[in-house]
Amino acid sequence: MLSGCTSIHRYRAQRQVTYGDVLIETEDLEGALKAFQEAARLDPQMAIAHSRMGLIYRRLGDYDRAIASLADALRRDSSSFADTFDIAQLYHFTERIRDAIQAYLHAVELRPQDFDAQLNLGVCFQQAGDFGQAVERFRVAIEIQSDRPHAYVNLGVALDAQNKHYEAIRAYREALERDTHQPLVLVNLARTYLNQDRFKMARGALKRAIEMDPEFAAAHEALGYCSFRTRDFEAAERAYSQALTLEWRLPRAHAGLGSIHMIRYLKDKTNTDPRDQALEHWHQSLELNPGQARVRKLIARYRPRRGDAATALLTP
Repeated sequence: MLSGCTSIHRYRAQRQVTYGDVLIETEDLEGALKAFQEAARLDPQMAIAHSRMGLIYRRLGDYDRAIASLADALRRDSSSFADTFDIAQLYHFTERIRDAIQAYLHAVELRPQDFDAQLNLGVCFQQAGDFGQAVERFRVAIEIQSDRPHAYVNLGVALDAQNKHYEAIRAYREALERDTHQPLVLVNLARTYLNQDRFKMARGALKRAIEMDPEFAAAHEALGYCSFRTRDFEAAERAYSQALTLEWRLPRAHAGLGSIHMIRYLKDKTNTDPRDQALEHWHQSLELNPGQARVRKLIARYRPRRGDAATALLTP
């Protein structure tokens, strides 16, 4: 008799899931949620009912309940790749990186050849500061699908973080071979060249990025730094100023402009306007990013005070 009742409840629960799926198609999310809740009540061990509730809560923006529902589904069926991947994405989206890593690790155990699971796992390792593991996962993703440019981009970023600049350059070039229109990748490539003091190569990459996207503020900012490093201060000022015209919340551009103005003041201390402009840019840089010890030291060194005879050249 108990078995018969259980069978009837399971049948009714399955009908509720089917009904809920129909309601999803009509965008009646609240009605669908009630149907799945009823299915879970009728058959508490029905993983799909909890999984569907997770789907609805996610679409409603209730991520905590979505995670809880997917966790309930996985407790009933830990072999579901879809639920494992979905909960990993939600952990990642809600910045629970360690939980996301564990969920993605389970996902790649279930489906080792899934490109997105391997790639996302690498991104999570990268965000956690474990660049070695990130590189390993990006390489696995590339082995699975070698035509996806963003896998090479992420690989380049992780290699750069390990100061493996030549390997990073190769990864960025691989990305550009698969999709030439990537101004952000060109900026990343240029910054790697700058780390090697390869200014001509950096400038070429940045000019290509700006040709692709003239309003890409980060490219103008990097070009300003490149010009500063080669002591072309007028070009640096133009590039930094253009970057700030496009996006004023760039602490490095403010810091660089501050250095250029201070160099002018140090060449001719009879005019204090450049000094004041320099200090204001440095202040704005710290407002945007307070964790710049070097900029704080520059302000302390060059702020107006009696007997100031500092004349050192600045580096942004």
